[in-house]
This record gives sequence, structure tokens and C-alpha cells, in this order.
Amino acid sequence: MPVRSINPGRRLCHWQAEIGRSLTDLLADLPSACVAPEIRRDCPDKIKFQEVEAVKARLKRQFPVIEVDGARFLHPEGWGLVRASNTQPVLVLRFEAASQETLQEIKDLVEKIVSAEIALHGGCDAGAW
Repeated sequence: MPVRSINPGRRLCHWQAEIGRSLTDLLADLPSACVAPEIRRDCPDKIKFQEVEAVKARLKRQFPVIEVDGARFLHPEGWGLVRASNTQPVLVLRFEAASQETLQEIKDLVEKIVSAEIALHGGCDAGAW
């Protein structure tokens, strides 16, 4: 395993030498993004996957949704993810956007949908986000 984990670093160094630019310069070309910390919402194992399916159905009405390991929806300026943890009785929420304002918009939208589904199905912790 250690041999494989060193290979990407070696390839990056080789590529950087070929291009003749510093890693800092190469990273400066990448667009910046605002990322929210992971949110973990208590939800019993027996209903957490049902909750994700319900949230996914609602998100699909407005956005393209990638259904691998939960529901990752694609907002024009970012994305949001709702998935059930495989190891704990929680829903995991992740968000990323081009600006802080859009990040908050995406987060608010998902929180509203998740809270509505929790109210319908009950069982999940209705505590603060």
C-alpha cells in the first residue's frame, strides 16, 4: 500500500517539472469554493434511508440529482449532498458553492426539505442544525 500512495505524489512532481510552474501557481488557476462543515443529523437506522429517498424525490423536482451514495444535487453554482451514514444512525449533509451567499442558499434549501421530511416521518432528532 505505501508504494501506491507515493505514486500520485511522484507523478505530480514530474508533471510540475514538465510544465515549469510552481504548485502554488498551478493551484491559483483553480476556482475557489466555499465549503460548509459536514452536518450530522441524528436519525434512527430504521428510517434514515427512507428519509434520504424522500429528500431525493423532492430535490429531483428542481435539480439534477446524482443518486450514488445518497442524493447529491447539482445547483448551477454549487452542490449539496444528503446521505445516510453506513456506520451511525445519522444523516450526513455536505455543501459547496461558488460564493458564501450561494452556500447559505443551498444549505437553507436542504435544511428546509430535510426538516419537512423529518416532520412527516418523525423519528429523527429535531434538534438545531
